[in-house]
Amino acid sequence: MDGAAGVEVLIAGAGPTGLVLAIDLARRGIRHRVVERSERGFPGSRGTGIQPRTLEVLDDLGAVAALQEAGGPCPPVQIWDGPERVRERDLVHRAEPGPATPYPELLMLPQWRTVEVLYGRLEELGGEVDFGTEMTGFGQDADGVTATLRRSDGSEETVRAEYLVAADGGRSTVRKALGVPFTGEPVDPRPVLIADVMLEGVARGHWHMWPKAEGGMLAVRPLEGAETFQVIAGYEDVTYEPEVARDATPEALLALLERRTGLPGLRVGEVTWASVYRARAAMAERFRTARVFLAGDAAHIHSPAGGQGLNTSVQDAYNLGWKLGAVLRHGAPEALLDSYDAERVRVAADVLGLSTSVHAADRAHAEDGLYRRGPETLQLDLNYREGPLTRELRRGVPEGALRAGDRAPDAPCVDASGAPVRLFDAFRGPHFTLLDLTGESAPPTVPDLPWLRTYRVGGPHADLHDTGGHAKSAYGSGLFLIRPDGYVGLATDEAGDVAEYAGAVAAG
Repeated sequence: MDGAAGVEVLIAGAGPTGLVLAIDLARRGIRHRVVERSERGFPGSRGTGIQPRTLEVLDDLGAVAALQEAGGPCPPVQIWDGPERVRERDLVHRAEPGPATPYPELLMLPQWRTVEVLYGRLEELGGEVDFGTEMTGFGQDADGVTATLRRSDGSEETVRAEYLVAADGGRSTVRKALGVPFTGEPVDPRPVLIADVMLEGVARGHWHMWPKAEGGMLAVRPLEGAETFQVIAGYEDVTYEPEVARDATPEALLALLERRTGLPGLRVGEVTWASVYRARAAMAERFRTARVFLAGDAAHIHSPAGGQGLNTSVQDAYNLGWKLGAVLRHGAPEALLDSYDAERVRVAADVLGLSTSVHAADRAHAEDGLYRRGPETLQLDLNYREGPLTRELRRGVPEGALRAGDRAPDAPCVDASGAPVRLFDAFRGPHFTLLDLTGESAPPTVPDLPWLRTYRVGGPHADLHDTGGHAKSAYGSGLFLIRPDGYVGLATDEAGDVAEYAGAVAAG
């Protein structure tokens, strides 16, 4: 895309956050540009778990089938003590798909493959990434952002955009340039080495863990869709400073594996990627500064325990995408964009707390390898009940019932011809969806807006028949306005409330 030809949104960073935002903007017809300083996508396995709520997001964006083909379920954990097998256990919550939750379990695949799939989806929508292009500086005024880009050949370019989204990672240069405080604390002082390696002598059917290994915990997991294994080695010596160049060579990794496992016949080949980290939690003080937004690791970093970081980052982008679309295409008030900060700061704070607590539980359950993850890590219960866009206007809502601000559940229905249609099929796309579950004989009088689709579920002249009663069971009675990011924005019994709410999120 020509940088001088009216870019509306400039995205710095082409990891999962930047790519998901680009996909969402592309399907909305928003002129955008993605710049990434590396010459290719992220090469490592780092964020390997995609939670059920994120799978729902990626279903809406048209990427879930390719991800499911590439990935697989979390394998059972084999606990070892040296060369002796101790016991086998599950690490994650197991469940079967249900009417409200078509994706009940974590999907595992290396992050580099997730990035490949997302990039492929962006290309299908006509988008692209400018690899080898770094944003070296920017300034903003009342009307937009002016950024300087430098390509790998040293040439420079100036680009003008209405908004800038920083998806440039935990060391975000954009966040630093804005002067936004990034406050946090260490979660664990012990260093960890993580590497993707060619490895022989370890079976691929399990996630192998040596919780009591000499020098620190060791975990070895086969990577989905690849011949490599992910090796995670913790060090009990907090003063030790692992170095990739020294500790992640094939020779060094073989010596470490032999020492910690006692297994015979191990062979280590190519190391395709390696990194060192100490678990830390930190969050930006704010996610919006005028026309610049922070998303993903640029806004918050987590302990990897519980698999929350990548998922929270993807959902940052999903929250922001529809709001940028509403402002840039549907005349929504610019103040709508403030809700991104208000909603995501609270969610990020909660998820950071969850990641840190899971990390602490892992330490407390070190004998078992890792603490068993519960349903709270699936992110299906995250909500915006206290958010500025939430309107719960029904009276007498039962305790424990779905409320405005909650994730909108799925449910199997059939259309007038008898063909199966899930509610997620009705939601899929960049529009708002109004579900009429009032059962009234006359349809509600609601605004005729290009970005709003209405479905009568059950009752006379139904668009969708709730043959199994699953929609009624999930939602109860009323009118439910579902936001493009799959959350209930408005729950009411009065059709007039729909027009009033529409005015708050788009002018027409």
